[in-house]
Amino acid sequence: MSPWFWLFVSLSLLGQSSASNPKRDYITTETYDFIIVGGGTAGLAVASRISVGLPASSMLVIEAGPDGRNESRIFIPGRKGSTLGTKYDWNFTTVAQPNANNRVFPQNRGKVLGGSSALNLMTWDRTSVAELNAWEKIGNTGWNWKSLYPAMLKVERFQPSRAYGKAGVGHFGPIQTLINRIFPPHQSTWIPTLNRLGLPGNRESLDGNPIGVSTQPTNVDPRGYVRSYAPEYLKLTEDNLTVKMDTRVARINFNGTTAIGVTLEDGTFVGCRKEVIISAGSFQSPGLLELSGIGNRTILENYGIEVIQDLPSVGENLQDHIRIQSSYQLKPNYQSFDALKNTTRAAIELALYNAGQVSLYDYTASGYAYMGWKTVSNDTATKLRAIVEGDETLTSVTDRVKKSYLSPPLSDSVPQAEVIFSDGYTGLKGYPAANSSLFGIGTFSLIGVVQHPLSKGNVHINSTSINAKPTINPNYLSHPYDLQAAIAVAKYLRKIATAEPMAQVWTTEYEPGTAVQTDDDWKAFVLANTLSIYHPIGTCAMLPKKDGGVVNPSLKVYGTKSLRVVDASVIPLLPSAHLQTLVYGIAERAAEMIINEYQ
Repeated sequence: MSPWFWLFVSLSLLGQSSASNPKRDYITTETYDFIIVGGGTAGLAVASRISVGLPASSMLVIEAGPDGRNESRIFIPGRKGSTLGTKYDWNFTTVAQPNANNRVFPQNRGKVLGGSSALNLMTWDRTSVAELNAWEKIGNTGWNWKSLYPAMLKVERFQPSRAYGKAGVGHFGPIQTLINRIFPPHQSTWIPTLNRLGLPGNRESLDGNPIGVSTQPTNVDPRGYVRSYAPEYLKLTEDNLTVKMDTRVARINFNGTTAIGVTLEDGTFVGCRKEVIISAGSFQSPGLLELSGIGNRTILENYGIEVIQDLPSVGENLQDHIRIQSSYQLKPNYQSFDALKNTTRAAIELALYNAGQVSLYDYTASGYAYMGWKTVSNDTATKLRAIVEGDETLTSVTDRVKKSYLSPPLSDSVPQAEVIFSDGYTGLKGYPAANSSLFGIGTFSLIGVVQHPLSKGNVHINSTSINAKPTINPNYLSHPYDLQAAIAVAKYLRKIATAEPMAQVWTTEYEPGTAVQTDDDWKAFVLANTLSIYHPIGTCAMLPKKDGGVVNPSLKVYGTKSLRVVDASVIPLLPSAHLQTLVYGIAERAAEMIINEYQ
């Protein structure tokens, strides 16, 4: 586009802004080749790679939050979770969920450089071959295990360990991964117990065959033993990349249906010669599209937004993993991560950490198990399959894929449940208060996750103001399969804990407690205690437009030009894994496509 075009755009926006923002006397206009909205997991990865691959191009990353690289609550592994609910978190919540006792669920998302990779609990795992191959089968040409696996390996630099084999890990990427150097002694019961329950060990769980019980890597850098996350990508970049932090985008600007830049919250217009790339996440990427005139016409017109492209699937297809947890009081001779609740002990451990010595602050969960329903029990597998096969409403392309996972041969290779061994207390009951006689007990928790829930929801704007939080409705437990699956997982957690040798390390089931026995008890417990594990996907789904897609296999938004979405919102189906390795892999693949297009 010619310089005269940008002068025209600048003058036009100047007039528009003066009317809508009378406190501003002028507009400053910058122009970049690429604008990446969101400096999170995907945003920093895609921006950094295209910075290197297209050195003659300029790019701008716009991040709403601050730089948290010097924040100890972010970089110290053992402080994982302590930033949830802080200034580094968007602090979103759902609407009341009628199928879960009308509870409002937290929906934590990173508002900081690195996004949710700065806030997550550092699980580093991988989904199955069949699940990624399904993406191509439902209409996404070129998206399969063969293409995504090398993209994911490109992300990581794994430190070899005797606890893990050789397959499934990368060795040359910017994100450092390792097997944790601290293991609570009671975790030694983890693998033997699951083995006795019929689940084999898996020493190479990231190679596309995750079924089994394992010790898995975590994204920690052995140099200083700190969180290794998305800002590491910035070390790869050239001088052609600029990052603006504490800056929000109000809308994308268009010439017809071609994206030409963005307007910031203060009214500043920033021009774009080649592409705007949205990497704002599953809750905010669809919202930014809607605020910019792309989405369901009825919703847009209700807020007086000019319709650039009527795309009803924007914000739909929201899927999320659900979790349930139980906790067990350890025998007194077993030390737990709960020791850090004692301020004196915490200070000692922090001093050890700061001195570079082994400390409780090193700890991240590393015990994982993935399984099909038959491992839980044959009766469970039969019951849950019957619920799904008997539901004639499951007709969408994504629903049909999920149904196929419950029948042979896929039922033997695609996990349906995950269990995490986590040292220390996790749950809704709460750790004993400081004035309680139980304060100071050691606990461990088992966290069960349903991998392919059938409930779907949506997220939409509820105002034209970017300061208004989105309306998030995942419809948790709205499908009967999800409720019965969560009950089955909750029961299985007790089965694990009471099996040998794990049964030898604890004395009391702290949560849910032995009062929960009958089917009605378990149902009530699940309805009151099911939570999200914070894996929202699908709200800008990569699917054929007729099947509810928002982006095509090039990640370009249907009906537009020069506009892509690169983040978890494009994932069409929930994987049987945590999200971060897959999101990085999507960003790596997107960067390859962009570089090839503009070289």
